[in-house]
Amino acid sequence: MIDTHCHLDDEQFDADRAAAIQRAAAAGVEAMIALGTTAASSQASVRVAESHANVYAAVGIHPNSCAEAAPGDWDAVVALLGIARVVALGETGLDRYWDHAPIELQRDYFDRHLRLSQARDLPVVIHCRDAQAEMMPMLREAAGRGPLRAVMHAFAGDAAMAAECLELGLYVSFAGNVTYSNKKFQSLREAAVTIPADRILIETDSPYLTPEPLRGKQKRNEPALVAHTAAALAALRGVPVEEFGRQTTANARRLFHLDAKV
Repeated sequence: MIDTHCHLDDEQFDADRAAAIQRAAAAGVEAMIALGTTAASSQASVRVAESHANVYAAVGIHPNSCAEAAPGDWDAVVALLGIARVVALGETGLDRYWDHAPIELQRDYFDRHLRLSQARDLPVVIHCRDAQAEMMPMLREAAGRGPLRAVMHAFAGDAAMAAECLELGLYVSFAGNVTYSNKKFQSLREAAVTIPADRILIETDSPYLTPEPLRGKQKRNEPALVAHTAAALAALRGVPVEEFGRQTTANARRLFHLDAKV
């Protein structure tokens, strides 16, 4: 398995970061991608990746962090793209749930990430929370400029949104919330069944979105627990979990060009 989205720079890992990475490897997670959310977080994620052979980094400015970005922060993120362990841009996108940054500022930063992704042929990792109406036109515009290498991370939409993402060439990634049995997540579980085998990814978004059966029992999520999400998705899709693990690993290696980074 590959955990395609985790926040290993988060302070919740300060006491046992190396041990958490080791636990993931022992659980069958052969690689992890550590996501940046600010210039400083991106730099920290790169340091984690440079210290662990099974960790890669993505660099970017999160929509909820862009209002706090200093004038030189974007240039600092761009400068990190020359580092070998950096495999993607992000986390970027739009967020209408939290009111941490004006939507026009979020759109500006999202557009920067999309254009840079296309200019550098790097995948972009997209966050969308309660912002589908604004996001999909921006993605359609980007796809009109050329190929769009991207993943909708921690997908939380329905089958119709998933279909639109797939039409634009995106991969769709699922986190621990797809394991939740609450009625509000039924449409998410139904969407998970519709994703083609060669376009689906798995992630933890750790330390957030702890999957069942540990939700509410273990406060912090970590990369090793992606195994629970993989098992839940394999069961929903009616395929052996080993086969699903191999398929999602191949998908992650293809999108992020991980084989070129070995």
